[in-house]
Amino acid sequence: MRPALLALLLASPALAQTAAPQPATPAPAAAPAAPAAGAAAVPSQPAGSAVYEKDDIIAAADGAFGKGAKGVGAVIEKIFIDLGKPNAYIVGREGSGAVGVGLRYGKGTLYSKVEGERTVHWTGPSLGFDVGGDASRTFTLVYHLDDTDDIFKRFPAVEGRAYLIGGISANYHQRGRIIVVPVRLGAGWRLGANVGYIRYTREGRILPF
Repeated sequence: MRPALLALLLASPALAQTAAPQPATPAPAAAPAAPAAGAAAVPSQPAGSAVYEKDDIIAAADGAFGKGAKGVGAVIEKIFIDLGKPNAYIVGREGSGAVGVGLRYGKGTLYSKVEGERTVHWTGPSLGFDVGGDASRTFTLVYHLDDTDDIFKRFPAVEGRAYLIGGISANYHQRGRIIVVPVRLGAGWRLGANVGYIRYTREGRILPF
């Protein structure tokens, strides 16, 4: 055998071994990038809202007083500026009268974003330079009412937080964190000023105290 051919045959296994493809080594997975210093985490979004929007409250008030009742929108706007969005409201009717000492009785339905609907009654004794009587449709905004049983308490009037716009009156009452703002459209006459409270109860009461 020729020397050149013999050398070629001897070199062939080495060439084959050198040319054989090697399996690729998988690249390591990239580690997640660390957040940049000072970057804020994206908060999870709540499943639903537990408060009433202003448009919903105005629509409900229109239903209580009748569409076009003068001053309703302005009163609701003022309350929202002061207190923000409520998580409950009460729609009802009441009657009141006073000759120095006043009495107020009402009944309505409490609508809660947290717990649904329930019937409520209320009374409101007052004392002051006050005379007259009226019958009112009422729409009460309620704030921070996480448990509807917490409405059944006395709520003193908040001094300096009462106003009248276009025949619609509103008063602020507070106990602890809970604030109730009765908005009234009355038929009748009542003259003077008084101080008192509102007491909400599960059943109607004759004695307002």
